Amino acid sequence: MDEFNLHLTGDIHAITAANNLLAAAIDTRIFHENSQSDKALFNRLCPANKEGKRRFADVMLKRLAKLGISKTDPNELTPDEVRRFARLDIDPGSITWRRVMDVNDRFLRKITIGQGPEEKGMVRETGFDISVASEIMAVLALTTSLADMRERLGRMVIGNSKSGEPITADDLGVGGALTVLMKDAIHPTLMQTLEGTPVLVHAGPFANIAHGNSSIVADKIALKLVGKGGFVVTEAGFGADIGTEKFMDIKCRYSGLVPQCAIIVATIRALKMHGGGPDVVAGKPLDHAYVSENVALVEAGCVNLAKHIANTRSYGVNVVVAINKFASDTEAEMNAVRNASMAAGAFDAVVCTHHAHGGKGAVELGLAVQRACESQSEPLKFLYPLESSIKEKIESIAKFYGASGVEYSEQVPPLCSRFDSFIIIKFCHTLLC
Repeated sequence: MDEFNLHLTGDIHAITAANNLLAAAIDTRIFHENSQSDKALFNRLCPANKEGKRRFADVMLKRLAKLGISKTDPNELTPDEVRRFARLDIDPGSITWRRVMDVNDRFLRKITIGQGPEEKGMVRETGFDISVASEIMAVLALTTSLADMRERLGRMVIGNSKSGEPITADDLGVGGALTVLMKDAIHPTLMQTLEGTPVLVHAGPFANIAHGNSSIVADKIALKLVGKGGFVVTEAGFGADIGTEKFMDIKCRYSGLVPQCAIIVATIRALKMHGGGPDVVAGKPLDHAYVSENVALVEAGCVNLAKHIANTRSYGVNVVVAINKFASDTEAEMNAVRNASMAAGAFDAVVCTHHAHGGKGAVELGLAVQRACESQSEPLKFLYPLESSIKEKIESIAKFYGASGVEYSEQVPPLCSRFDSFIIIKFCHTLLC
């Protein structure tokens, strides 16, 4: 457990190093483009060997193809082609790639870089995020192989050129270096629960900025290990809204994996909060409403649970509700949750005491999940087809979350301008979940 909470196998450190390598490459490239001629830049990017010959690396050929240049001999490029190849012309104001560290240091959230005398006044504002918020973490979780990870890392967009074209890690020529730093992080870590059940720990992208799911690689290894008839339980991000929607529409779509059952974990305390209970403040004792029976408050909060069940059922997957029992929960409150769950379309709703009793307290849940999997017959239904426009995808997701409609503005930030010139400005109804 200590290893799990500290460095483990170093995956987060690898992500930190790769992320910050790319950040360094961005600012270094801007510096050299501002201080050197086209010829000098080209000579640095494509130097001649001892025999005086030049050759393009594979990643450079990708950039040439992106520019519409079909030549493969560096000596054949015209002065204009040399300029277009050598200069990314990054717009500093468009850079979205920030540095990261695995420490919560609030004073690094916004910083100014380039203040040293040798940086020649090339100052800009940026900041640090926490390491697991890096896009590289999301790439690690979605990748299916080392080769796939190499391609995904190279396609990451760090900002735009001054003409509005997206700039990628491969445009900077560092996609291969990022992959080398991540080559060991692609392997999941095999651990175990306190009762000896095997657990694969791998990846943890934030669900509020990424897709928030454990890795495809770990799931596929687990499915291979349990064999036909075995069961793999995988975490689908936080919440049955962000977790489920992104699990289905992103992870399942890319991996080809199809879930047989979804488990929604509910607690009496959380449902009371959703039902309008008093605020819960860290460091202060819980209000009396949360430690005494209040069936009406629980029933009011079950509207939230019903929406989660309906959302998950819309994908064609059976839902089992796990009622996570606390010592202060009463039989009447748990019955209210079970009745509301079944009325909302859940396959089953089971009271669980695994926090107090370990695996023994979740036996009934396991049996309910087994029955749900065995009775699963519907195909997986995605919320939207990939070929839909950005506008159509936004509207599908907004309505899924409870909005009656979406209003759009013609005032579009530069980074969104290539996405059909639409942005959400408000939801007509507040999401219940």
